Amino acid sequence: MYTNRKPRILLSLMLVLAFLIPASSLAATGDGSPSSPYSVSQAFVNQNSSIRTVSGFVIGQPTSATSVEFSNYPSDYALAIADSSSETNVSNMLFVQIPSSFRSEFGLQSNPDLKGQKVAITGTLTSYFSHSGLKDPSVMVKNGNTPESGTPNAGSYYDSATGKTGRALKDALHEIIDDHTKISYANVWEALRETDEDPNNSNHVILLYTGRSQAKTTNGAGVNDWNREHVWAKSHGGFGTSMGAGTDLHHLRPTDASVNSTRNNLDFDNGGSEHSEAKGNYYDSDSWEPRDKVKGDVARMLFYMAVRYEGENGEVDLELNNLVNNGSAPYHGKLDVLLDWHEQDPVDAFERNRNEIIYNDYQHNRNPFIDHPEWAASIWE
Repeated sequence: MYTNRKPRILLSLMLVLAFLIPASSLAATGDGSPSSPYSVSQAFVNQNSSIRTVSGFVIGQPTSATSVEFSNYPSDYALAIADSSSETNVSNMLFVQIPSSFRSEFGLQSNPDLKGQKVAITGTLTSYFSHSGLKDPSVMVKNGNTPESGTPNAGSYYDSATGKTGRALKDALHEIIDDHTKISYANVWEALRETDEDPNNSNHVILLYTGRSQAKTTNGAGVNDWNREHVWAKSHGGFGTSMGAGTDLHHLRPTDASVNSTRNNLDFDNGGSEHSEAKGNYYDSDSWEPRDKVKGDVARMLFYMAVRYEGENGEVDLELNNLVNNGSAPYHGKLDVLLDWHEQDPVDAFERNRNEIIYNDYQHNRNPFIDHPEWAASIWE
């Protein structure tokens, strides 16, 4: 008889816990990435100014820290979302700021039928209306279609690459990302103000090599201005600043002008002397080593360029190799070092946010190596 008591006791404990634990805390949990979004209850306990994706049901429009309108919405400026579509307790709702670019599609005054629908939103987890919130969204998706690893439609964007390796994978990814909107070099200034915005100061951008937060308006050619760095050096293939490779946002980043001048068109490798202004960056006569926090960023930008530009339709054919001093040849190195950096510095929230903005607002294509870091080894190792 005694041996039969344990299952009964465990079952009783499970039933008790089911009644004691609030329903919101039983919601599916994730890591806050686009492929595995936070639940609303997770967002409550992670109000730490990190950039995360949260999925929930639209409940109404918040108008104060304790008030939510469930009909007759006064504006298109905010949403309240929850883990249950029938939630009525304001304390279980997350308040979401709606930027002007999303109001026509996600504002409840303009879209009252949105109530009850599931949405996935990428933004900054921080207080809004003095209440647990999600501010400055960069991505808002209806029906909870949170894309796999940040892709716009799970099971569709990368469908043709699934299961492939080596050259076949590289070719498939090229076909996926090849067609995109091209912007002018002049428009790159404004794009970088959005893609590289400091998450802690919306008036600043983060400079790639120094890591410095600098006012968006201080761009130019002055010594301490920021300018447009071609991470794949534009002389490596001679594409310059022409629309296409020369203006592709997936490898253009804001950098300090004088530091950019020092980097010039050097290949990437370990070693050299530390740069006096950009601490943590090293260089010599034939190579540049970026600071540890962006080593992976640099690698993934070069991986993208080597897949995107394959010599079709008059474009340059870019390839990675294990050399330095590549000069004007359409090659960039060193591949083995880049693969190491890719592993040492994994994809972070800043990169993911950048990828979303470029996809949604500008080029409408993605960097596959941010969405699927494992594909670098599948192609080049």
